This record gives sequence, C-alpha cells and structure tokens, in this order.
Amino acid sequence: MRVGLTLYGSLDEQSGGFRYDRRLAEGLRCAGDTVELVELPWREYYRGLLDNGSQTLRRRLAVDVDVMLQDELAHPSLVRTNRALGYPIVSVVHHLRSSEPRRLAPLYRAVERRYLDTVDAAVCNSHTTQSVVTDLGVDRTVVAPPAGDRLDPAIDPEEIDHRAEGGPLRVVFVGNITPRKGLDTLVEGMGRAAADIDLTVVGKLADEGHIERVRAAVREHGLTDRVSFRGRLPDAELAGVLESSHVLAVPSRYEGFGIVYLEGMSYGLPALASRAGGASDLVTDGETGALVDPDDPAAVARELTRFATDRDRLAAMGRAARARYEVHPDWAETTARVRRLLAEVSGTTEVPA
Repeated sequence: MRVGLTLYGSLDEQSGGFRYDRRLAEGLRCAGDTVELVELPWREYYRGLLDNGSQTLRRRLAVDVDVMLQDELAHPSLVRTNRALGYPIVSVVHHLRSSEPRRLAPLYRAVERRYLDTVDAAVCNSHTTQSVVTDLGVDRTVVAPPAGDRLDPAIDPEEIDHRAEGGPLRVVFVGNITPRKGLDTLVEGMGRAAADIDLTVVGKLADEGHIERVRAAVREHGLTDRVSFRGRLPDAELAGVLESSHVLAVPSRYEGFGIVYLEGMSYGLPALASRAGGASDLVTDGETGALVDPDDPAAVARELTRFATDRDRLAAMGRAARARYEVHPDWAETTARVRRLLAEVSGTTEVPA
C-alpha cells in the first residue's frame, strides 16, 4: 500500500504519541508499504483553524497515496481541509483534547466532532479512546495499543521480591511536568502518607508556573530531602531509576493510554494511576497497581501507605505487573491491526498478514 502520514512537527519528537507514529511508520515500511510523511508546522489552536483556508496546505496534502493516516493532534488544521482531499483518511487518535479537563472542552469537542466526521476510520490506542471516538460518530475503528518495549529489561520474579524488602518506599514519576500529569496531586498525597517515601521526578520541565507550585508544595510538606527533580533523562539513566524503584506513580488527570505505566510494568513496578482515561486498559486495581480518582490526594496517600507498609503485597503486585507487560501486544501485532484497517478502508486487494 501507498500510505501517507500527516502530523504536526517532526516524526523525530520524543513524546509517547510521536514514538507511536514513528514505530507505526517503521512497521508499515518493514511490511512492504511506502510511507510518505507530511509534516506540518506546529500551530496554536486558533492559528491551526485558520489553516483551513490555505491553498498552500491543500497543495502539500495533495499526495498520491492509497490512504492517509493523520495524527489527530493536527486536527485544527484539517477539520475543513479534509473535505477537499481525494483519498480515504484514517485518524490516529492518542487522546482527544476535549477529553481533558479544560475550560474550553465544549469548543474542542465541537471541533473534534466535525474533524472526525471527515475521516473514514480511526486507530485508537485504548478501549477508552475508542469509546470516546465512537461516541463522536466514527463507526469503523480498531484498538491498536502501543508496545512498551522501548527499554524491555530482563527482570525475574526473584529480583522483584528482593527489591521490595525494607527501606523507604521508592516512587518514580515519569512524564512532562504539566498540570495534566498530576504531579501536584502526587506530592500532596506523599505529604499526607503515613510512611517514609522517596520520590524521583523524571521529565521535561514544561510548565514553569506549575513547577513552581509543585516545588512550593514540596517545601510546605517538608519533603525537600525526599523529592529529587532529575529532568529529562536518556534511556540508560531512566532504566537505572526504574530498576531501583518500587512504584511508578503518575496520577494524571487524563491519559488516552499512558505508555509510561506499561514501561514501568516492564520493570515489575505496580502503577499508581488515575481512573480518568485509558490507564484501566493496563492497570487492574489491586492486582497490577492502584487506580485513584483524579485530584484525590487522600486516595494517593492511602495507596502509597499500603505499598510502603505491606511489602508482600508490593512484591506480588510487582510480579503481576511484569506478567501483564509480557502479554501486551508488540509492535508487530499493533502494525498488523492497523494494516488490516488500512487495507479495508483503501480497498486494496492485498490481505495483510
């Protein structure tokens, strides 16, 4: 098949959604498809909407493909432009902007509904995302989750059991430090927990105002010696942090999928995650981790205390988390699911393996 891929920015960017797009493009090429990239400039939301009157954009998108994949993140520039395009379109939906707790969520929902009305099908990273997309009117979808094998360590149950023994509970947060990721809720919960806890924060300092509020909370709770901000780390250093931790905690206000939970599970780390969004595709409450409501530091404190004070339970959940990781679809299966959908939508005669 001749496949296009339209996205904002560059395929080389490092967030989870871009890693997904990159691995999908690699998988399609390995399967014998051609993939033509259409990389659009990053836009503020309202500026992106103005792109829909651009003849230059339409010319850029006038490529010779059997089917076009579009990263849904670029929907502002495509909501009307798509109606002038001559090929079938499949949207890759990591999560919808309107699903996040935002003041302008009703506006985003209206625009995203109109955008999804222009596509022939959608690739969804979780069942939660699929449900939201279906509610907005897309009938043809496939769930094709990302694989969590970026680090792919060799961890055995004995290591998980040994790591759980004694000492302060070592918690790691991994993600861009923005309000959506819930680091403020984690710090507040840590301050309330009835246990000794050390927290390592790994991720890009993306929102200066939010970071300062988090640091103020750290000081207020007397946690300065307990919380370490490491910034963004290369994979080798991140692997070392995960290997030495007990729990991965990202009580996000919304995640379409949350690949970081899966990457933590690869190290046998139970996940402390939010019920809002797609984390429940990965995290079984009380088995492979703990699910809490967003913005609930009391629940975070309760779960951290349970992890810290019941080390047999911590070890058992670590083993279950690793087992869940081992049965998760790999990139070959994810690519195969997407290829089958692309073949159906494009009407190509080949039947992908």
